[in-house]
Amino acid sequence: MTSNQRIEAFVNLGSQLSNEIQTFSEGTQTLNEIIQSSQFQNPWFTPGNVEQALQANLALLNLVDLRAWIEPYSKYFQNDSDKTVGLILAGNIPMVGFHDVLSCLIAGFNVQVKASADDKLLIPYLLKRLIEIEPAFKAKINLVDRLSNFDLVIATGSNNSSRYFDYYFKKTPHIIRKNRNSVAIITGKETKSDLGKLGHDLFDYFGLGCRNVSKIFFPKNYNYSLFFEAIESFSSISNHYKYNNNYEYNKAIYLVNGDKHLDNGFLLLKADTRFASPLGVVYFEEYDLFSFVETHLEENKDSIQCVVCEEAIQGSNSMQDLEIPLTGFGTSQLPGLVDYADGVNILDFLKANS
Repeated sequence: MTSNQRIEAFVNLGSQLSNEIQTFSEGTQTLNEIIQSSQFQNPWFTPGNVEQALQANLALLNLVDLRAWIEPYSKYFQNDSDKTVGLILAGNIPMVGFHDVLSCLIAGFNVQVKASADDKLLIPYLLKRLIEIEPAFKAKINLVDRLSNFDLVIATGSNNSSRYFDYYFKKTPHIIRKNRNSVAIITGKETKSDLGKLGHDLFDYFGLGCRNVSKIFFPKNYNYSLFFEAIESFSSISNHYKYNNNYEYNKAIYLVNGDKHLDNGFLLLKADTRFASPLGVVYFEEYDLFSFVETHLEENKDSIQCVVCEEAIQGSNSMQDLEIPLTGFGTSQLPGLVDYADGVNILDFLKANS
């Protein structure tokens, strides 16, 4: 396949599945069955969350964006590569590994895909549909339980598993991802709409993604009732038994230990200097001077996936110097093609090892 053929195949995949999601007409029941059955394989993958993930990823598969993304690498990825990339995918939110798969296939590499046990329906189904659209992909895609005979590796896991990956793949060109968290910065100038959008950054996919906000910086003496009022529309998240169990468990711990916290009935705000908060909890810190926030982010930038903040902060030179991805309220879980996990450009990695 040429680069244009690969791009065209993914565009067709995005178009077909997007139309099917809109209609679920006769003949497209299989996709609906995947969406509905995912929750039985993984209770966190509710139909709403799966459909949201599908739509967000399929929106990337349009001709304009794909061509603009691959254009700087056109002379490297014009024809198929005979090299194979081993992909160990995460499964914390639906389809979280799809961008890795897309990047490797669009660049012409072969892939061995080890899907997460928590997300073993969605990506295999999309790859099956891709092969139906372009049969030449069949020779380039291999779903495996264990990697073997690979040239490159992209592996995503926890801090513990990353140590194993680093050792096991030390002689192979690799990208190894660890745990990361995202933060939000509140200045006090936000509208109720801004704060309401922040609810998506907190609660989309139950807050299980590395791009979900787990820590908020508030200005000193902030009126927290404004924040709680703005996110009230997300209260239905407590109807999910696994989320609510986590919320209730952490609430009980704080009450027994006498830990100070704020509680709106479905989210706990707890003052803490750490970034990785438990499910159902968001850590926060107050600041007098914005330089405190910048210093804190600089010291922990290798643990931060992205920062959710207003446009004025995004445009400041000092924040740009931190080299941490910045995004607007409500958009943390809508990454584009160039929003690479951990800031590591996969296409640059593939080009260097082509």
